[in-house]
Amino acid sequence: MSEFYTMKIAGLERNLEKFPVSDKLDIAAFIIFGDVELTIAGCRELLAKAPDFDVILTPEAKSIPIAYEMARQSGKPYIVARKGKKVYMRNPLDVKVNSITTQHEQHLILGETEVKLIKGKKVLIVDDVISTGESLIAVRELVKEAGGTEAASCAFLAEGDAADRTDIIYLEKLPLFFK
Repeated sequence: MSEFYTMKIAGLERNLEKFPVSDKLDIAAFIIFGDVELTIAGCRELLAKAPDFDVILTPEAKSIPIAYEMARQSGKPYIVARKGKKVYMRNPLDVKVNSITTQHEQHLILGETEVKLIKGKKVLIVDDVISTGESLIAVRELVKEAGGTEAASCAFLAEGDAADRTDIIYLEKLPLFFK
């Protein structure tokens, strides 16, 4: 039988299903896909907290709806750091990342076209959840290598110890569930 963690995000109540990450730890899975109401409301709140920026950058994939909606509401462009090199990517920038939810090494990649959009710009880094911060480190490295400056890093949720960080903007704290 499934267990859930109930929380409010942007004034909306959601039940997040718990899943084991290890025999000692469960996480409450925050899946934004398909939740249009929460995407719109949460993005409105994040934009109100965000400093001035020129472009949004997000890692593939769960935060793409957030980046899209923040771009739509702000009128600023968004870029997706891809998890794999595509044939249409010239001179790619490639940064390695280890994430708590994927449990193996991945890559975040920007092509030359995306690099040109970041160079000399203030970049708002957007994610769905910041937990260990490994993905954030990789995206920050991409911004630096592309010649941009970080305006801020934000997410709907800060999980576990990430909620104590002072270098991120988030809407709500999401606990870890230790067994």
